[in-house]
Amino acid sequence: STLFPYTTLFRSMFRSYPDVVHVDELREMLGGIGRTTAYALLKSGRIESIKMGRVYLIPKINVIRFLFESEK
Repeated sequence: STLFPYTTLFRSMFRSYPDVVHVDELREMLGGIGRTTAYALLKSGRIESIKMGRVYLIPKINVIRFLFESEK
């Protein structure tokens, strides 16, 4: 699984956040990025999410993956 390297980080990073976050929580997790930037990351697929109606549901593990893969 491509998530395997992130499972340890998942248990230690962003512990106060739920397993699935919304856009405002995503913005906080990424250091207070703007709403437009957050939606651009989601719409482009750089951060994988599920869209239910007008609401993005973002698995926390995908935020962690984004942070570590964007470092490369």
